Amino acid sequence: MNTAAASHQPVKPLTGWRVLVPRGGPWGDGVAASLRRQGATPVIAPLINFAPTNDQATLEQALADLAAGAFDWLTVTSATTVDVLYAYRAVVPATTKVAAVGETTAAALLAVGYRVDLVPERDNSAAGMADQLIALEPEPRDILTLRSEIAKPVLTRRLSDAGHRVRSVVAYRTVGVPVTERIAEDVHSGRINAILVTSGSVAQQVHEQFPDLPDTTLVAAIGPRTAKDARRAGLDVDVVAEAQTVDALIDAVAKFSLPHAADEFAPKTGVLPQLHAKHQA
Repeated sequence: MNTAAASHQPVKPLTGWRVLVPRGGPWGDGVAASLRRQGATPVIAPLINFAPTNDQATLEQALADLAAGAFDWLTVTSATTVDVLYAYRAVVPATTKVAAVGETTAAALLAVGYRVDLVPERDNSAAGMADQLIALEPEPRDILTLRSEIAKPVLTRRLSDAGHRVRSVVAYRTVGVPVTERIAEDVHSGRINAILVTSGSVAQQVHEQFPDLPDTTLVAAIGPRTAKDARRAGLDVDVVAEAQTVDALIDAVAKFSLPHAADEFAPKTGVLPQLHAKHQA
């Protein structure tokens, strides 16, 4: 009876897959849990980390002013910025609203206990965030924008031009994190079936650390903008999530069949590999 019941249990779409998750911490743990629910074996291998800003005094003063209620809005444009907020135990008072550039950043904020008041509805970019904030706030507001050292000041410029009082502060420098020899070998040998690419910085590290990816390794980007950044970094992208969310990214991977059987996975020539039978039906 138990055998019959087991035979009727649906096979999870990512059963047998080993998927590289490029970020650790609460966000990486959440992604790993989602992958396990789909049957995959997640391999958490942080490819990037943040290094302290070269002007820590300015950042610490900005965070102190944030805690004191000096800002109407805080803008967060990456999950790494969330890491910085968490590392500094930054306090966001109830009087300050929080804007996240996309669902990934919003999820990172929520995972460590911050709230999210705004996520751009269509354009998950600094420009899209600026447009929505400008439409929402016709009167001048005090806004703190935290950014990486290499980020272009698009958000700050757009908000300032609209009349808002913006303090732009470098929160961190992005640095690459070398993976272990074992993970590098697993990627090189094709034992890692898919790599999740969640930002341009991650894409850069994938390209640099795994210069000779096997043709059978699926590279999945979390959204069109990340895919564009990844291709600019020199990385081939096999599939792009329809929305900038972890669920959409995992669903995009789940549409592909595990490349164990011969000819199931085409080389990276623009030919899509065979889909799962349930998607073909």
